[in-house]
Amino acid sequence: MSNVTLQTAETPAALRPIHSSPQIRTIAACSIGNALEMYDFTVYSFFAMLIGKLFFPVDSAYGSLLLAVGTFGIGFVMRPLGALVIGSFADRRGRKAAMTLTIALMVGGTLCIAFAPTYATAGTLGTLVIVFGRMLQGFSLGGEIGASTAMLMESGSFGSRGFGIGWQGASQGCAAVLGALSGAVLYASLSSSALESWGWRMPFLLGLLIAPVGLYIRTHLDETLDGDAAESHPLTTLFTEHGSKIVRGVLSIVAGTVGMYLVVFFMPTYLVRVLHLSTSLSLMAGCVSGATMTVMCLVSGLIADRTVSRKPIALASVVLTTLLIYPAFWAMNMHPSIPLALVVVAIVTAASSFGSAPMLLLLMEMFPASVRASGLSVIYSIGVALFGGSAQFIVTWLLAKTGNPMSLALYMIACGIVTVCAMSSLPEPRKRAS
Repeated sequence: MSNVTLQTAETPAALRPIHSSPQIRTIAACSIGNALEMYDFTVYSFFAMLIGKLFFPVDSAYGSLLLAVGTFGIGFVMRPLGALVIGSFADRRGRKAAMTLTIALMVGGTLCIAFAPTYATAGTLGTLVIVFGRMLQGFSLGGEIGASTAMLMESGSFGSRGFGIGWQGASQGCAAVLGALSGAVLYASLSSSALESWGWRMPFLLGLLIAPVGLYIRTHLDETLDGDAAESHPLTTLFTEHGSKIVRGVLSIVAGTVGMYLVVFFMPTYLVRVLHLSTSLSLMAGCVSGATMTVMCLVSGLIADRTVSRKPIALASVVLTTLLIYPAFWAMNMHPSIPLALVVVAIVTAASSFGSAPMLLLLMEMFPASVRASGLSVIYSIGVALFGGSAQFIVTWLLAKTGNPMSLALYMIACGIVTVCAMSSLPEPRKRAS
């Protein structure tokens, strides 16, 4: 297995003390903004069935759901383009400028969805507005991950990188909790007619209210990219000098991205459609998975800072999750109930999340600072677009065609095998003192 040596002076932040004030301020700014963007992007999935009914009216309930989750996937198609444009911008002009841009674009996309006229009101125009909003959100988030993760990594010393990176996943977990909780409250407190007429728009409007706070905080951040490390043509350098790392990196996140979008975001739909459980209670699965993800991502970051190697932890997480999937879903299908479903979701999410920070660090440390934001943006966006964004559509199609409730588990197992093989080939930098 090949090793690569880390740069000795990546950013001025490399000499800061562990958990310094600048790093804590950066963590707060990145986490709030990233959570807001992930909330705006993913709350759509918690209302997929209702949005399908309002904007994609077809005869089959599964057909309407397929079109709704297909539109959810359109946001992922735009993520590679956003990664190329905004990721390279972050490596040329700095992380702060890129992160301010992404949150502004996300607001535009969410505005489209929140105020889109339904199919009954405006016909296909309403559908097109929803699709455009998803595309704009996807473009924004494609550049967000690389820029914000690079800033989190660069804001502290080498010995505190895991702590900083852990907040990337933790903020996504918080977004899942907020999205699922808002859905659960609305489904439990509003009538079907109220939900269809205006209730489903409320979570998107909530995100718009919080957006100015995130934008203000990000405009007051300190830049972490050293001017000397800025790259004039980051994409050219990335693809000519690091092409093989990109391919292996994309395959290495297959299990993680598929697991997140199925277990965290698709699970409430699965519990309602397949196990016929209550909609409002099923949304609690999103709350449990999001809360578990928040805690375990922070734990994984602390573990990463106290271990010599990143890869063994990341590999162990994928292997354990792959082994747990089938028996967990078998038990849930044999004895369908909300309490058991919540336990299964918590266990699977915990297994997959404890390797999140080491995995992100492994990917980030493969690249020099000059192409770091571009590198992670491209890897993450392509992986999510090809596998995460399509996961809900593929599983919905498999469930409809085969009638096998274990289709979701079998698909996740296949993705886990691919990830283990790819991750084994990743180079791991030798750890050094800061």
